Amino acid sequence: MSQSLAKNYIHIVFSTKNRENTMRKEDLAEIFSYISGIIKNCECNSISVGGTSNHIHILCTLNKNLALTKLIATIKANTSKWLHQKDSYYRAFSWQDGYGAFSVSQSQIEKTKEYIAIQEEHHKKSDAREELISFLKAYNIEYDERYI
Repeated sequence: MSQSLAKNYIHIVFSTKNRENTMRKEDLAEIFSYISGIIKNCECNSISVGGTSNHIHILCTLNKNLALTKLIATIKANTSKWLHQKDSYYRAFSWQDGYGAFSVSQSQIEKTKEYIAIQEEHHKKSDAREELISFLKAYNIEYDERYI
């Protein structure tokens, strides 16, 4: 084959430092939009960005020439810098180290988008930690409880 072709759908989840509710609810839509712009600037396709005041969900395609860790590091660094400059409220804002990333099949794109869209409602029943553990179990990913 004389060309390289790939389409990888990734569901990414990461939290604020110590999973604290440090993102104001009234700022979330703007934060999600800003993250979508970063993803687009990395030549990836942002399909859905959502979350709550303490964690973010991203559904995107991953550019075949970009490492996942590079994309996430770029998102975290740029949003932190932007939030620090945006408002003194965010002066001490930071993301937690680490992330969860899960492959999504083409047939599950709509279901994943819907899941991201109802995060606020979903987290009335369970917290972000429980949610991440359920993903790790569903994807059969080994993890250390100390770092969840």
